[in-house]
Amino acid sequence: MLDIKDVKVAIPVVLIAGLFWSFGPYVVRHIDEAHQVPWQYLFTRGLVIFIILNLFLYLEEGSEFINNYKKIGISSLIGGVGLGIAMISFIYSITNTSAAVTLLCLAAMPFITALLGFMFLKETISTNVWVSIAIAAFGIIIMAIDNTSENTILGLVFGILSSVGFAVFSTTLRWKKETPKFTTVAIAGLFCCFFSGIIILINDLSFLSTGKNHALFATHGTLVCLGLILYSIGSKHIPAAELTLLSLTEVIGGIFWVWVPILGINEIPSQSTVIGGFFIFISIIYYSLIIQSNKRFIGLN
Repeated sequence: MLDIKDVKVAIPVVLIAGLFWSFGPYVVRHIDEAHQVPWQYLFTRGLVIFIILNLFLYLEEGSEFINNYKKIGISSLIGGVGLGIAMISFIYSITNTSAAVTLLCLAAMPFITALLGFMFLKETISTNVWVSIAIAAFGIIIMAIDNTSENTILGLVFGILSSVGFAVFSTTLRWKKETPKFTTVAIAGLFCCFFSGIIILINDLSFLSTGKNHALFATHGTLVCLGLILYSIGSKHIPAAELTLLSLTEVIGGIFWVWVPILGINEIPSQSTVIGGFFIFISIIYYSLIIQSNKRFIGLN
């Protein structure tokens, strides 16, 4: 299993993970009648994540990868369910509001994770990191200014719930280091698939959508899975709060992809959203410079 021990390498790995996730809103916007097929979407995406992760583990460890499931503990179960809830909440948020509002909710992850890390993992958040979070918070406030008049309450609630679920996942990654990290992600995919399947059966819905939609479901699942693999690898040497701060590239990129006209969506962000996104970008750069020069952030394991 790939193990990155140099925090200077872990930083770009997590940044790239956020970049993969940033394409999620763009993919969802191409789904036909996405608000009518959320459970089919979640079922397929969860199944794809579970299959890809197990294939990755098999290529890395051979048939011995099955032993990872024998080491499942309470941290894996909590983290997997938390991530599964984040996946479910995401689709309901983004189909009920703009991509910008959904991503703004996800941008709250550093604050939620910082609190969880402090409460349950006894992780100390340095002054410089709080400065980075404050800069990001300032950007979020600016970005939210022009969204207050929209009827986005439902999307906002689901967006916050998704943020909480992902924060729980991020925190459990560092809870018990002997727990196989990819197993937690696989459990999330399985939970998402299983829960969605039950809802589909109870409501007598079809598991099938259009060919185009299923291709998009699988594409998003692949992007999510690749991002989670990188995120899990990088998490081993970066504290929980800082980990989600770095992954805010998802917010910046996600708003950009659905806006840039050449990609066909043209969901134009307001001037406040662009300015706020700039401050979030600055907070990420500031943090990256700090962590590379301050060795006390290294070796929290």
